[in-house]
Amino acid sequence: MRFTYPLPLLSRMLGISCSGYYGWIDRPLSQRTQEEIRLELEIKAAHLRTRQTYGPERLQSDLAGNGIQVGICRIRRIRKKLGLRCKQKKKFKATTDSRHKLPVTENLLKQ
Repeated sequence: MRFTYPLPLLSRMLGISCSGYYGWIDRPLSQRTQEEIRLELEIKAAHLRTRQTYGPERLQSDLAGNGIQVGICRIRRIRKKLGLRCKQKKKFKATTDSRHKLPVTENLLKQ
């Protein structure tokens, strides 16, 4: 909204100073934010590399194998932020009904 309204009005509404806003704009990203961005890329790559089947625990060991030490809770939070979910294995469902009352044809091949 900075381009719609004058900065002094916005800073008064938000209760901050103009110099604080400009300080925030010019400030470089913190080390944690930079690390977070790098971890997002690593987790996306690991998620695709593991065919989207690994959960946070297995993903942590996979990342540790690549030399990246990160906690499970942090992996969970980043995956939730990125919308990454592992594929669930579908339960086997038998589709054949062998107890039907319909007539069965004769075995012509004798197998």
